[in-house]
Amino acid sequence: MRIALDPGSRDGPVRLRRLTEAGAPAGPAETATFDEVAELERRHAPRWVLARQHSYRRLLAAGVSVARNHDVELVEGLLVAADGQSGAPHGLAAASARLAGREPEPDPPPLAEDDAEGLFDTGPSDELADIVAVHAAQQRALAAAPAGMRLLAAAESAGALVAGEMHAAGLPWRADVHDALLTDLLGPRPAHGGRPPKLAALADEVSAAFGRPVNPDSPAELLRAFGRAGHELGSTRSWELRRIDHPAVGPLLAYKELARLHAAHGWSWLRTWVRDGRFHPEYVVGGVVTGRWATRGGGALQIPKAVRAAVRADPGWKLVVADAAQLEPRILAALSGEHGLAPGVDDLYTTLAAREFGGDRGKAKLALLSAMYGGTSGEAGELVARLRLRFPAAMAFVDGAARDGEAGRLVRSHLGRTCPPAGALATPAAARARGRFTRNFVVQGTAAEWALVLLAELRAALRAAGSPAQLVFFQHDEVLLHVPEEEADAVVAAVRAAAAVAGRRLFGDTPVHFPLTPRVVDGYDER
Repeated sequence: MRIALDPGSRDGPVRLRRLTEAGAPAGPAETATFDEVAELERRHAPRWVLARQHSYRRLLAAGVSVARNHDVELVEGLLVAADGQSGAPHGLAAASARLAGREPEPDPPPLAEDDAEGLFDTGPSDELADIVAVHAAQQRALAAAPAGMRLLAAAESAGALVAGEMHAAGLPWRADVHDALLTDLLGPRPAHGGRPPKLAALADEVSAAFGRPVNPDSPAELLRAFGRAGHELGSTRSWELRRIDHPAVGPLLAYKELARLHAAHGWSWLRTWVRDGRFHPEYVVGGVVTGRWATRGGGALQIPKAVRAAVRADPGWKLVVADAAQLEPRILAALSGEHGLAPGVDDLYTTLAAREFGGDRGKAKLALLSAMYGGTSGEAGELVARLRLRFPAAMAFVDGAARDGEAGRLVRSHLGRTCPPAGALATPAAARARGRFTRNFVVQGTAAEWALVLLAELRAALRAAGSPAQLVFFQHDEVLLHVPEEEADAVVAAVRAAAAVAGRRLFGDTPVHFPLTPRVVDGYDER
């Protein structure tokens, strides 16, 4: 059973229409309260057809959670890309225009944070007819598509539910711990802005090393100062600074590291993003062309190690933190059929090093990453050549994706996510750059699909068990749950089971394992 739903304004009413599995109307349009929507979910568990991620945010704000959905805008993005138009407008209005034979207008900007729950609605909306029509067209397209695309559409839509619920739950965050960490690293918070004491002291050291005042936040001043000292630099990037011998380098590198922390996750960030002991990032499902997620504000996908101790479970609760070990090389082994590349569940790089690189784990890691990302210079080229002899099928797989990219052809992930079109490859350098991108796209895109299916399976398992555990954080190949202490063992088992199911959903009965290693901790900084 499917039901198209337009949540309208914050106070309702909700408009809905029952549909067949093919998307055809199975009854007239109806109005309902949020309580009635919750009852429909309880009695029938339909697949709700929603226009966009924010539609579910409104349901959650009204106290309604659902088990299954079809996100029209996310699915439209997949289908548009599959037609070679990745990045083209794919919002509901654009999809409706496309269906009517009109040129789509650019997609509107995302809703503001507060408007996501409809706090500033100016009047009722009526998107239901468009939702029904576009969904029916998408169902026809998916019926004609390979099975992988149908699984991808379902997983991408499920990801929207996970993203909405993670935003609503929030990541447990102790503001007092964060403040103490900042004070320890930066010194007391300045009363009237300006540099914290330790940053100010490092800035003074930089100036003293040059013998004159130099602003460490100004690349132009730094380049001139180094030039006067006989060091002509192209930039003030850390790697370039480390190549020269000058007394300003040490304090400047320390300054840059602490300044990044102060700017990105300092007291201003804490005041803006942490409310009532929770950090509520807004996740953007499929926000990166490979299918990885992005976030809108708050830098949730770049939480630095220096402040991770602030992520702490509530009293009586635990954090279950699970990350996939060497996910992309294992994905390559499954994609290429070169199963010997990823034997068992042990550390892949250590195993490969013992067999091929004289026990040098660093060389094994460099070889595999270079194979997937197109590294060819220096030692990387020599190591990749050894992989090519030992694992020809795996190398042929990524080499083929690179050749397709260089030739301007589209490449697709395992389930069917499609890379952006080539555009004008005016020079050989541009063609090679696109080849390096497509070489990795097929692997990283498929790894993102595995992670999507993992999230969907884990969420479904927790709902089926009636578990109070909450998914509260996700980035690429790591998931974090907030769970009652007595539920921790059951959640660990559910995480491991979901990882195994995700592998089977994508690759069937493959001998390649995708181990997800959960740890039960009080703080995110604990290993």
